[in-house]
Parts: sequence; C-alpha cells; structure tokens
Amino acid sequence: MARLTDKKGYICDMDGVIYHGERLVEGAAEFVDWLKQEGKKFLFLTNSSAKSPVELKRKLSRMGIEVGADDFYTSAQATASFLAGQNPNAGVYVIGESGLINALYDAGFYNDSVDPTYVIVGESRTYNFEQVELAVHLVLKGARLIGTNSDLTGPTERGIAPACRALIAPIELATGRKAYFIGKPNPLIMRHAIKKIGCRREETLIIGDRMDTDIIAGIESEIETALVLSGITAREDLSLFAYQPDHVLDKAVDIIDHPGDK
Repeated sequence: MARLTDKKGYICDMDGVIYHGERLVEGAAEFVDWLKQEGKKFLFLTNSSAKSPVELKRKLSRMGIEVGADDFYTSAQATASFLAGQNPNAGVYVIGESGLINALYDAGFYNDSVDPTYVIVGESRTYNFEQVELAVHLVLKGARLIGTNSDLTGPTERGIAPACRALIAPIELATGRKAYFIGKPNPLIMRHAIKKIGCRREETLIIGDRMDTDIIAGIESEIETALVLSGITAREDLSLFAYQPDHVLDKAVDIIDHPGDK
C-alpha cells in the first residue's frame, strides 16, 4: 500500500465514501485527519449539486471533520463554470437545490421561466410535476437541456434514492432531447479537480464508490483509482463492468490501515 500512501493528491467522492446521509462511514474522520497531518493535497469532489461548499463544510463539521470550503468542488460549480464559458449571463430555468441555484447566481446567471437559454436539472427533494411540465415546454421551445450529473441513484441512510439522471429522464423522454451532463465521468470536472489540487495525474488517486462515475472518470483521465465498497458498488458487481479499478477497498481509511486487494 505504500504506492497509495505516497500519493501527493487525493480526489475523494463524498456520498458513500465519507458519509451516508447524516452518518459518517466508519474510519472517515481518521482518513481525513491523516490527509491533513501528512500535508496531502485533497479535494472532496461530489456529483451531488444539492449543497454548496459552505453547506458541505458545515455538514462535515457537525460530524466532527474540520476542513475548508475550498476543499470541496461540486457538480453545481462545474456546471456553472462550463455554462459561463459557453454563454455567460444567460437566463436559466433550474430544477434543483440551493447549491445549484447559488452556483449559477454567483456565475452571473439569472432565473428565467419564460424564455431561458438553458433548463438545468440537479438533485431536488421538491421535484414535482409542474416543474417537469414547464421544463418540457421550455426545452421544446428551444432551451438547451443540462444535467449536473449522470447518476441514476445515490446512497442515503435509508438506502438508495433517485438522483439527477432519474429526475431528468421524463424531460428527455417527453421532448426527445438528450441532456448534456457535466459531473463525473465527464472529463471537464476531472480537469477542474486536478487544477484545484495542483497535482499531476500520476501523483493523484481518485477514491469513489461508483464504477460508472468515479472509477471510469479516473480511468478516462489517467488517474489511479481506488473503489471503496462502503457505498453503491458491491464486490459482486465488479464482474458487470468491462473496466476495473486499480484497487478495491472496504472503506477509504483502509488506504492507511490495511493492505488492499486488486
């Protein structure tokens, strides 16, 4: 395991790796303490667009983990950054939580439910038929459809919950238009993450619980990958994928506590 502990940078998913809902994954606090004590460069890279970096910082603080807001990068921030490069100061209709709304506002976008340039969908606990109906109307009228990430589901304390791709699917089906997804495994968000930690690809490890986002994102970005089994993916699921992670661990703290297995 010396190869993993010798890395300079660590890009770490959150849901299923650090916590489930409001409950920490076993050993998560010890793993983050190790990152800080060893002077590692690290970034919590989440496909969830629901919370802002400040909200995520406060959430971890409540759980006993102290890090800075700059240690987080979300699919909402990546979405705002991408759209600002494409069409700055445009009107948007958003189905999502405060993390997405605030990221877009901070990037100069304004709410427009009449003739927006983009319809943007992220995770939402207030998702309803009226929002979907309006989104369908706006997309058919010419708005471009954007998803913050392509996750179908996400882990919670109560089990599996629908995520962005499941929520955007009715809009795609009703309009016949395909959404463009910004979060993992899109290489855009991985390039942003590497720039934020200031490490080269070969100096970095990506740690995640999903084969279809975290692991494939690492592989396609040429970053070494560690799959943890504390979230979505079970060991028996590995045979379902044509690609494989570099390392398989029960949980993130095993990077420092126990030898892993290929």
